[in-house]
Amino acid sequence: MYLGRVVGRVWSTVKHPSLEGHKLLVVEPLTPELSPAGRRVICADWSGAGPGELIYYCRGRESSFSFLPQEVSTDLAVVGIVDSVDVRRGRSDRS
Repeated sequence: MYLGRVVGRVWSTVKHPSLEGHKLLVVEPLTPELSPAGRRVICADWSGAGPGELIYYCRGRESSFSFLPQEVSTDLAVVGIVDSVDVRRGRSDRS
């Protein structure tokens, strides 16, 4: 699973029938320290997340599992909303 922040929403009038009724969100990947970590991605939303929320998402075939028993054609899905992040670094990680 990956950490990210919802930064937008995709509006689509034509999409695969299995995506009907599901939100598509623009997600910015983040590091555990909440710094940007790459290019933004588009995720199908299962969790009901909204703009600015910290979320976790998954990639690959597993991303469609949260929609079961419905079969959704997606390889990226928001599967949870994060309440807080607590990063504890070991002694070797300190400068």
